[in-house]
Amino acid sequence: MEWRDRWLLPEYFKSKGHGWPNRNNFGNQDFFNNFEGTRWAWMVTERERMLAGELYDAGDAELVEARIIARERCQQINASLPRDEAFRRVLTRKLFASGGDSVQLEPPFRCDYGTNIHLGQNVYFNFDCVVLDVCEVRIGDFVFFGPGVHVYTASHPLDAGPRRTQEFGKPVTIGSDVWIGGKAVICPGVSIGQRSVIGAGSVVTKDVPDGVVVAGNPAKLIRRID
Repeated sequence: MEWRDRWLLPEYFKSKGHGWPNRNNFGNQDFFNNFEGTRWAWMVTERERMLAGELYDAGDAELVEARIIARERCQQINASLPRDEAFRRVLTRKLFASGGDSVQLEPPFRCDYGTNIHLGQNVYFNFDCVVLDVCEVRIGDFVFFGPGVHVYTASHPLDAGPRRTQEFGKPVTIGSDVWIGGKAVICPGVSIGQRSVIGAGSVVTKDVPDGVVVAGNPAKLIRRID
């Protein structure tokens, strides 16, 4: 672990109720092993912190380069000819962590990294969909996204000071056979159960169980699907 990373630990330990490390225990490995923050403490890259849902610097060079690659691939997909399905398939296999061999995209499509998006079989994105995948987005089989659906894992601190330089994320999970209506927004940390339907224009801020219809801002239960 780099010494530069150790300066991040005291505030984290204090936030967990463990108090401040001191000169007698700060360099002792046993001290770190006694805290639930050990896994966090040993993360040495901004990418690792990002994927773990911790505060991280989005301006890190590795992350900037990864976003550029994703934007280039999205731009190639979005500029492809309608008949050039084979070319798009090559690009979607590279863009997504999994499922790129069967996904269908109606350009334009945009995402942050692509490598954090795990797709099941036969996922369909209609026009103008956006996925901000700073954390994992897991999508089941036969999930349909209406036009302009946005899926967010990215979030920011409420305090203005840290918000200037740091952000964090929460993963999103969408079960199989879900239909998400146009212009709906799926917020960070949300899980949507299988076979559920999200009404057009909804803002989903809480988990959705299996087999229900939800709609509204914020989305609320409308009825159950028999």
